[in-house]
Amino acid sequence: MGKSFNASVNKSYDFSLAEDQIHAIDAVTLDNENYHILHQNKSYQAEVVDADFNQKKYTVSVNNNLYEVDIQNDLDKLIKEMGFEVGKSKQVNAIKAPMPGLILEISVAVGQEVNEGDSLLILEAMKMENSFYSPRQGVIKSIAVEKGQAVDKGQLLIEFE
Repeated sequence: MGKSFNASVNKSYDFSLAEDQIHAIDAVTLDNENYHILHQNKSYQAEVVDADFNQKKYTVSVNNNLYEVDIQNDLDKLIKEMGFEVGKSKQVNAIKAPMPGLILEISVAVGQEVNEGDSLLILEAMKMENSFYSPRQGVIKSIAVEKGQAVDKGQLLIEFE
């Protein structure tokens, strides 16, 4: 038995497709976003207007009509049944060095409130400057390094409350 996928279109029409049904669709890829589809002797022009691959959400134009499509595979269904939602919350509590390097700049202070995307620090590694941005909104609990300090891979840099 092959994989199966559930799809929801415009949050009102739900259906299931088995992998062999997907492969049997009469579709021709015109380029990365455009397709020509034959279904029940009718021709359709489809274009993927927007794609969020991580959330498996797509906006598709079919013959100039827009549709919002959400796709779930077996793993997504199991995760949802267990009460977990992929990507729903970010609980990153610490930033660690992904590689050895030298701290060039620290842009935050202990107790400072930061928003997602705010600059935290710059690490020089392999002659490249790597900027680190806040993965979430929060308050800086501690800064375990100083400007000019050499760090090892996996070393704690910044901790959030």
